[in-house]
Amino acid sequence: MSENNVNENAQTMADALNSVETVHIGDTVKGEVLAVEDKQLIVGIEGTGVEGVVPLKELSTQPIDDIRSVANVGDEIDLVVISTIGKDKENGQYLLSKRRLEAQKVWKEIQAKFDAGETITAPVTSIVKGGLVVNAGVRGFVPASMVEDHFVEDLNQYKNQELEFKIIEIEPSDNRLILSHRAIVEASKAEARKEIFAKLQPGDVVEGKVARLTNFGAFVDLGGVDGLVHVSEIAFDHVDKPSDVLKVGQEVKVKVLAIDVDKDRISLSIKATLPQPWDNVETEAPAGAVLDGTVRRLTSFGAFVEVFPGVEGLVHISQISHEHIATPQDVLKEGQAIKVKVLSVDPEAHRLALSIKALEEAPEGAAEEEQRSSRPRNNNRDNSRNDRPRRNNRQERTSIPAEYQQDDSGFSLGDMLGDALKDFGKDEK
Repeated sequence: MSENNVNENAQTMADALNSVETVHIGDTVKGEVLAVEDKQLIVGIEGTGVEGVVPLKELSTQPIDDIRSVANVGDEIDLVVISTIGKDKENGQYLLSKRRLEAQKVWKEIQAKFDAGETITAPVTSIVKGGLVVNAGVRGFVPASMVEDHFVEDLNQYKNQELEFKIIEIEPSDNRLILSHRAIVEASKAEARKEIFAKLQPGDVVEGKVARLTNFGAFVDLGGVDGLVHVSEIAFDHVDKPSDVLKVGQEVKVKVLAIDVDKDRISLSIKATLPQPWDNVETEAPAGAVLDGTVRRLTSFGAFVEVFPGVEGLVHISQISHEHIATPQDVLKEGQAIKVKVLSVDPEAHRLALSIKALEEAPEGAAEEEQRSSRPRNNNRDNSRNDRPRRNNRQERTSIPAEYQQDDSGFSLGDMLGDALKDFGKDEK
């Protein structure tokens, strides 16, 4: 071999070695797929004469089930150099990534949206301690406090959901992307709130959907704004917990009770949209009817017994027992189930007079005692006393001002005092 040929071959080898040295970590290169394996691609780096490896996880920002669905032999793809494999550069290989090259583009796009105040839409891929992981082309994180405008106990309901997010913080060099769905919810509700508060009036009956349940009531979504149905406004009968009768997502009809624009509060009622319990009480509880009831309240003058949801009647203390009792608490307790007989009913005044003793057999001698107590007393006092001017004390004592004739329950003071007034003042003649 001539000296010239030797020199040419040496120069060719030097040029080849120099070409390998031109590949640096971080460079963007073009690679031709030479082989497709189960977990990686073997590619030739164009213009270098060396090969590189693209692991499956570095092929795309999206999950890949089958590597052959994204690459085949002969394909040319843009790649970024991650690192070298081995120390012999002449025969060495490079670790390459298509995913990271895509991520660089994604970071630029997200940065542009962040600068412009725009939002992004992305699916929730997993739930981790403290929040949600989102695939926005790059990994994004949503802290639990930024998921909704209220506390969410179980975040698993958001998995695989595609949500809109506001970009809170972005730092590509640290692969840090913090997102907020709460900001989207709050902005949406603020806009809806303006429209709803502008057209909604107390007394309106509207439809909504149960958004969440608490121990004190149910929040109903009226189309972007939540109103509260207090537990006492859910039904006419007693409700221990809203979750006993309502479910999240349930469609309900509600009546607007009050609106407080300054405090962004809307008070609602479900029971106000239901048939009023006293409407058919004269048919369902006529005089003489025997009903099952529950003692709801005990007072000094009797017991209020619920016979239908929202319908309470009074068992006066004189109608509790044939025997004398000092207070209703002596024989009854709240929550007790009893049977009662209807003595009278006044639907318009919402009054229902009930009796327990009417369903019990009177003890021996009780009838005679009642007759004796009801007879006029015949005293042998000097009839001349009849000529004396009579005192007005009795009239003054028994005269009851009109405003005290009826209490809020619909029962007159006479109903409450019962037989206590029968003999009052008889000795003053």
